[in-house]
Formats: sequence, C-alpha cells, structure tokens
Amino acid sequence: MTSVQVARHEDDATGNGAAGSTPEEGYERGLGSRQVQMIAIGGAIGVGLFMGAGANIAKAGPSIILMYALAGVIIFFIMRALGELLLYRPVSGSFSEYAREFLGPFFGYVTGWTYWLMWIVTGMAELTAAAIYIHFWFPDIPQWVSALVFLVVLFGVNLISVKIFGEVEFWFSMVKVTAIIGMIVIGLGVLTLGFSDAGDTATPSNLWSHGGMFPNGIGDSLMTLQGVMFAYLAVELVGVTAGESENPKETLPKAINTLPWRIIVFYVGALAVLLAVVKWTEFSAGQSPFVHGFEKMGIPLAAGIINFVVLTAALSSCNSGMYSTGRMLRDLANNFEAPKVFGKLNARKTPAVGITVSVILMGIGVVLNYVVPEKAFTYVVSVATASGIWTWMMILLSHIRYRSAVKAGRLPASSFPAPGGAVFSWVAFLFLVCVTGMIAYDKDSRVSLYVGAVWAVALGIGWVLLRRANPQLGQRKPQPAVAGEPQDATPGSSK
Repeated sequence: MTSVQVARHEDDATGNGAAGSTPEEGYERGLGSRQVQMIAIGGAIGVGLFMGAGANIAKAGPSIILMYALAGVIIFFIMRALGELLLYRPVSGSFSEYAREFLGPFFGYVTGWTYWLMWIVTGMAELTAAAIYIHFWFPDIPQWVSALVFLVVLFGVNLISVKIFGEVEFWFSMVKVTAIIGMIVIGLGVLTLGFSDAGDTATPSNLWSHGGMFPNGIGDSLMTLQGVMFAYLAVELVGVTAGESENPKETLPKAINTLPWRIIVFYVGALAVLLAVVKWTEFSAGQSPFVHGFEKMGIPLAAGIINFVVLTAALSSCNSGMYSTGRMLRDLANNFEAPKVFGKLNARKTPAVGITVSVILMGIGVVLNYVVPEKAFTYVVSVATASGIWTWMMILLSHIRYRSAVKAGRLPASSFPAPGGAVFSWVAFLFLVCVTGMIAYDKDSRVSLYVGAVWAVALGIGWVLLRRANPQLGQRKPQPAVAGEPQDATPGSSK
C-alpha cells in the first residue's frame, strides 16, 4: 500500500477523494462483533463508577441514582447522534472527521487534539486508581511504582496488534460485566433473604430514610453531574473502532442500541441495590463504594474479588486510552494537523509512534502519584471531563449540521437515523453547557477550565503555524460518502 500522505496529496491535486481518512487507512480489520460489543459495554463501566461514585454518593446521597439516570439519557442521545454519523460515513477519525466536515477544518483539528488530551489525562486517572487498588493488598508499595508497571505492560499490549488489544479488552470487559451482575444478585439476596452481616439493616428504605432522596439539597446533587459525566467517558470509544471493525454497518448499531440497558443495569441498578444494602452515609471519597459495600456485609473474600474487578476496570480504560490516542494522532497526521511521523503504521498495522508518545505523556500520571498522590485523581478527572464534554458537543453540533444537510438534499441519509432528529441533539448540547457551568462554579474542578484556556491558546498558536506552513490547510473539506460505503466512494463538495 502506498503511504497515506502521498495518496492524500494526489487527491488534493486532482480534486478527487476525501481529505479525511478512508475507513481502512491501512489498518487491520481485526475487531470482530463480540469484541466491538464488549468494548462498547466495557466503555460504560470504568473508574468513574467504581472509584468516583464514592465521592458522588457522599455529596448527593441516594439521589446519585437519579443523576446517573439523567446523565445516561443524555449519553444515549449523544451516542445515537454519533451512530447516525458513523453509518453515514464510517471513518477511523470519527469525531474529528465529522467536525472537519460539518463545522470546518479548525474544529476538526481542535476536536482531534482535545480527544487525544482527554485520553492522556484519563489514562493518568486510571493509572492512579489502579495504584490505589493495589494498596488493598500491598499497602507498602508506593503508588507510583504500581502505576509505572501497569503503564509498561499495557503499552506492550497495544504495540502488538489490534487483535490482541481487542482480545484483552474483551476479557477485561467480561470481568467487569460478570462482577457487576454478581454484585446485583448478591445484593438482592441480602435484601430478600437477610443473610450476611448487613442483612439486619439492609432495606429499600435506606434509599429515603436518612435525610430523603436529596439529603444535601437538589443543588448539591446537581453539582455531582460533572463527576457523573466523567463516569460515562469512553462510551464514544465504539466510534473510534469503525475503521478496524470487520462489519461496522452491523456491529456499530447493535453496540449503540444496547446502551440503555447497560446504563440501567450497570449504573442505576447496581447503585440502587448497593445503597439499599448499605446506607449512603457510610460512603466517602477515595474509597470504592463497591469494595466498602462487601466489607460491610462481612464478606472479606468478596471484597478482595471486587477490588480485583475495579482494578481490571481501571486497566481496561487505560488500555482503551492507549488505543484511542494512537488512532487520533494518526488521523491528525493524515490531515496535516500533526507531525507526519504519527501517520506511520508499524509492521503489525498499529500506529506505534503515536502510541509511544502518548504513553510517555501518560507517564506524567506516574509523576503525579509520586508528588501529590492524594490529589492526583481529582486533578485529572476534572480535566478529562472538560475535554470529554467538548468532544460530545462537537458530535452533537456535527449531527445537527448533518441533519440540516440531509433535509436540504445535499447529503445522503444515514441507515441509522437518530430518533427525534436534531431535537434531542439540541437538548443534549444545552445539558452539556449547564454541566460546563457547574464545573466553573465548583472551586475544586475549576482547574480544568484554567487548563482548557491554556490548551486553547496552545491549539490556536499551533493552527496559525500550521496554516503558515500549509496555506491550503483550512480550505480542505472532507468529501461525503454514500452511507455505509468507504469515504472516498463519492467525490465532490461536502457542503
């Protein structure tokens, strides 16, 4: 295969082909249906639930269940908007490619780099959480040592091949899914049969008997939405797999349509059972509520098992982060928005250079665990949430523009239309604006906006330099494609 960069320059010169990347782009289509499905499921179960839920429960009490449900509805709107775009044009660049086409090259550039940043800092959060979980068994091992070991091992997994990544992620997700279902079953057994040390106090009335559903007021409950939204980061990861899925037209809609029951079972259901078994006042930040719940029930072996599960969840998310950053850097390089070296694939068809650079930067998380171990998780969560919100906003705005183009007859309709058209995309967008306001109001998470301002300045400077080096950069527009067909199948104007 000739290099992607050469092919792109030839396309630009002739006016044919897409300025964005083709779905394959030299990647190996090594992700089967079961792997894509499990990646989608696993993406909804991560450190935000297992670790972050403790602090959210302490702030909101039982109303945290409603907050996860509300955020879950918004996430479903976002994913259906993304699903419609994916079936219109399944590309490996995903969010940044759609932003490029419908909002302009600058927004594609910003979205690609911001999504990359999100996974860098999320990887830091996951490494931090994994190091904390290791303390459950080995309290004398420094956090930074554990974080470094995990970083190196997952780096090796991602360099081998996409099939190995998919298989590792499949089993990571299988462990998480099995464990949460098991937790729900055991919790229901405690509630109905009254066994274990928590049997005497376990009752559904724990959901409203200790200060009501909103013990600290509705305001405090709403302020947890920023942390709740962090828990849902990575659900959009299924979009990044489009270029390496064996059959994206079938696997992607299935993965997205299972999202509602995943939210109901893994978030709403699991937390409802947990807070019925153990009253909310016993949970605190910095400790997994699931581990504490089983310790309260007097089942130490189960607490150890759950700790292993939440460790797996953290490693799973970090593994996905390495996968995403390499692909996003390659998409940016193929659009001349990042150094050309990031566009190269190794002999195993993985973007090794992009993954390597991303892993080195994730190593900053190891440093944070050494310098400020007690604050590392809070810092990276707030930055990751702000970056994720930007990505989701770009998905929604791209979807809104796409629906307008379809309505005007300028673009083909997708085979997977979002219910409600652009209406629910507007609802979700306004919701994300409100969450951003909450981030600004909260003094602990406000640091993410300061980081965002610095990041925006850096991206702006980078764009100016790129334009000077390539004056045509901002004038390229990706070409539309027939829904479900390779991106370069329909040359022409995107507007």
